[in-house]
Amino acid sequence: MLVDLNTLKTAGPTITALTRPFWDAAAEGRLAIQHCEDCGKAVFYPRPICPNCWSRRLVWKDASGRGWLKSFSEIHKPGHPGWLPAAPYVVGLVELAEGPTMLSFILAGTRPLHIGDMLRLAPTAIGGRVLPAFKPVEPGAEEKPK
Repeated sequence: MLVDLNTLKTAGPTITALTRPFWDAAAEGRLAIQHCEDCGKAVFYPRPICPNCWSRRLVWKDASGRGWLKSFSEIHKPGHPGWLPAAPYVVGLVELAEGPTMLSFILAGTRPLHIGDMLRLAPTAIGGRVLPAFKPVEPGAEEKPK
């Protein structure tokens, strides 16, 4: 990618009391997700109750930053003009090692992406804020999450 992503003029996230721990962790280069203290499941996107057991006992914990690519799209015509300088770029569904799936910016690099590629958290300054992007792991460097 030839453009400095941090110089993009893009809209920022909507930060609420519920999502603040996620965005605060992202600003520090960490990926934090909720975990249910009753059923033990990891939860993403942030919500007030566990979607698995309906418990309200959700706590924030750092995720491993490992995952794999479930699906992706190369964006050529961004929906927001602030992303035009970065096009084409890749967004993808990342299945985290902890279980939940999240949509994220993918730092594609030079080799082609494939469904099932291992990914690693790569905090990236985009539009004046650090976001939890992901980058491919070289084949053989890590084992696929279970």
